[in-house]
Amino acid sequence: MGIDVNQPIFVISVAAELADMHPQTLRQYDRLGIVSPSRAPGKSRRYSQRDVDRLREVQRLSHEGVSLEGIKRIMQLENQVAALQGRVVELTEELARRRDPLDARIFAAGAAGDVVSLARGQRPRPRSQAVVVWRPRPGEKQ
Repeated sequence: MGIDVNQPIFVISVAAELADMHPQTLRQYDRLGIVSPSRAPGKSRRYSQRDVDRLREVQRLSHEGVSLEGIKRIMQLENQVAALQGRVVELTEELARRRDPLDARIFAAGAAGDVVSLARGQRPRPRSQAVVVWRPRPGEKQ
């Protein structure tokens, strides 16, 4: 059983050493919102393995010439992509659970314009065939 990569276990000095950075650099990244670690009850920073991996990625991008603002935006977009991928997995699983009931149903517009669920092969009930007759009021022209 390995460690949980999201478990905040490293103090700033250990995380800085693992990421091959100075602790002050980690503080700056935290202030800028690039890599924000968890906080222990005494307000001290606690870094997870995932945080250390992000710090290494920040260092790599920085060495390639990407500005800190650019790195921050890249990290935000990567987080957004990860969240969206997680949502796709959730929706795919939900769809798999619902597959049988949904396959047996179709949807149509009801008489009042609402959406109705029907069994396969069934048609919506037709509107009543009421006849509207227009008659001019006395004094109106036709």
